[in-house]
Amino acid sequence: MNALHLSNQLCFPFYSISKEITKRYRLLLEPLHLTYPQYLVMLVMWEQDQIPMKAIGTRIKLDSGTLTPLINKLITLGYIEKSRNPDDERHLVIQLTAKGLALEFEAQHIPEKIVEILGISEEEYVRYQQMLAEFSMKLGLNEDSRC
Repeated sequence: MNALHLSNQLCFPFYSISKEITKRYRLLLEPLHLTYPQYLVMLVMWEQDQIPMKAIGTRIKLDSGTLTPLINKLITLGYIEKSRNPDDERHLVIQLTAKGLALEFEAQHIPEKIVEILGISEEEYVRYQQMLAEFSMKLGLNEDSRC
C-alpha cells in the first residue's frame, strides 16, 4: 500500500463528502437566502435564543473573524439582532427576531429533504451520525459538533 496515494488518505473522502453535502444544502437554503455557514448559526439560534456570540462560534467551530461577517449578514437579512450583555459590556448577545423565528418553520423540511436527496434511510442517517460522533470524540471534539 502506497501511504501517499490519494485513495489511501482518510482525509480526502471527508473533504469530498463535505463539499458534496454542502452543495446539496445550498440548493435547499437558497430560497431562505442562507448560506450553509449561516444555516449553522441559525440552527444554534433555534436551539437557544439569546446566546453569546462567542458560544455560537464555539459550537460551530468558527473564530470571531469568520463568525462576525456571518452574524452581520444575518442581521442585514433581519433574522437576528445583537446587543451588549448588560452584565458584561465586552460580550455580544445574539437573539432571534420575529423573522428569524418564522424562518425556523420554513427550514423544517431541510433535514428530511437531505436524507431524501442523499438516498439513505433514516436508519442509515442515524448510523452515520453515530459513526461520525464516535470519530469526533476520538479527535477530541465535543458531541455538539454533529449536524
